[in-house]
Amino acid sequence: MQRFEINEITEIIVSEALSIHKALGPGLLESVYEAILCKRLETRGLLVKKQVPVSFDFDGIHFDEGFRIDLLVEDLVIIELKSAEKIAP
Repeated sequence: MQRFEINEITEIIVSEALSIHKALGPGLLESVYEAILCKRLETRGLLVKKQVPVSFDFDGIHFDEGFRIDLLVEDLVIIELKSAEKIAP
């Protein structure tokens, strides 16, 4: 049973991400932003899974761990975090 509507989830995610960015600014490691965002989302009552492996098949070959999802929120929203020291024009 779904606890939150998708719009509620994304609103919380964007709000928390902006709050963290305003407080910390750019330039930290992605893992720092990931840990903080995860805790903040959990504090808001969301179910968050970190570093979720994704498997796939290609050309008859199965790959158990093609890539990892940084954060999976309520099994509905994928968050892929990126960090940069500054953004070029």
